Amino acid sequence: MDNKLYTAREEFVGMRLDKVLVALDRSITRQYLQKLIENEDILVNGKKAKPNYKVKISDTIAVNFPQQKALKLKPYDFPLEIAYEDDDLLVINKPAGLVVHPGVGDTHMEDSLVNALLHYCGNDFAGIGGVLRPGIVHRLDKDTSGLMVVAKNDFAQQALMKQFKDRTVTKKYLTLVIGWIDQNEGLIDAAILRDVKNRKKMMVSAHLNAKDAKTDFRVLERFDHPKFGKFTYCEVNLLTGRTHQIRVHFTAIGFPLIGDVLYGRDKVNKIFEQEFGLTRQFLQAAELSFEQPRSEKKLHLKCGLPQDLEKVLEGLRA
Repeated sequence: MDNKLYTAREEFVGMRLDKVLVALDRSITRQYLQKLIENEDILVNGKKAKPNYKVKISDTIAVNFPQQKALKLKPYDFPLEIAYEDDDLLVINKPAGLVVHPGVGDTHMEDSLVNALLHYCGNDFAGIGGVLRPGIVHRLDKDTSGLMVVAKNDFAQQALMKQFKDRTVTKKYLTLVIGWIDQNEGLIDAAILRDVKNRKKMMVSAHLNAKDAKTDFRVLERFDHPKFGKFTYCEVNLLTGRTHQIRVHFTAIGFPLIGDVLYGRDKVNKIFEQEFGLTRQFLQAAELSFEQPRSEKKLHLKCGLPQDLEKVLEGLRA
């Protein structure tokens, strides 16, 4: 990013320095500018200034953007399915089995989604927090497939994260659960906490530290298979975004997901693996709606079921 020189206009007089700079260049977040000011990469009339400095008429503001640091990860040549892309973000249809981020203990350091995005976009990622990297604003579990939005720059990441925080993003999933849900629609309202006995799992809890979690669902189809039993195919609308929320909530009401090795039923999972080749939980992020950060245009994206999940439904219908 090139260095920039601004002269304060009358409309900015009396405003905080960091707010003026955000108004002059919307691609840069206030947090990043405050960091630049702290590191004396922003000077007013040749002198260092604080973020709350009140700008005066004709002040000369020099912004020195330090060279962006490269993320110490190797690009991964993986065929990504791109559902939407513009200068600020892209939406991918993530396949099951692909880990979003390199994990603790240097796991998946070369074959995560982040590595694949670095290969796909190259230098298209602007410095997010001063580092050339994709902006992950939400995640999908390794064995969950479907739509996921990724920011290309600091501005887009902050704006998208705010939308997720404010719960203005619509996230709809498709899932198949064990058992027959009698009601056609419902709301699961149960707080979630990390399982004290198994740190890999989450659990419904009334503990004060548990985070509120709400899952809205609608039954799409019911199956009563003479050989395998009863199952319910649902559309799920996540009203909050807790770790493993859908999996934990449906397990808590007695309808665990098909293929879920962490919360499901091993005997049923084995049947579906043998009969239909299903080796992961039946969960697809099928719809995603949010505002484009810069234009504020509403984006609504949908995708169908991947082949492995479609095969299960076809088998049950047959």
